[in-house]
Amino acid sequence: MTRGTGRYDRIMFANRRLERKVDALHVKLDLIMAQLGIEAPAVEASAVARPPAVPHVPRGDGMVEVDALLRQGKKIHAIKRYRELTGCGLKEAKDAVERRYP
Repeated sequence: MTRGTGRYDRIMFANRRLERKVDALHVKLDLIMAQLGIEAPAVEASAVARPPAVPHVPRGDGMVEVDALLRQGKKIHAIKRYRELTGCGLKEAKDAVERRYP
């Protein structure tokens, strides 16, 4: 295992743990709102129709890490790292990595 991969795994684990905590808080908040009879605010149509933001394409060190993971045959880790760098979704990251590295 490379030095950077262990750090990356720890960060991803911490990120997943935080996501689970936020999800649990959402459930609790929904229960409290239901108990108090409060309805969630309606989402504006303009917010729904808004096109997705264009993700930032990593340059320099970020892509060096992605390249290194691909050279090691770690395509899934490369896609995860690309997602972390850009904030894009899984499909977009997978397509971008495969387009760049067929």
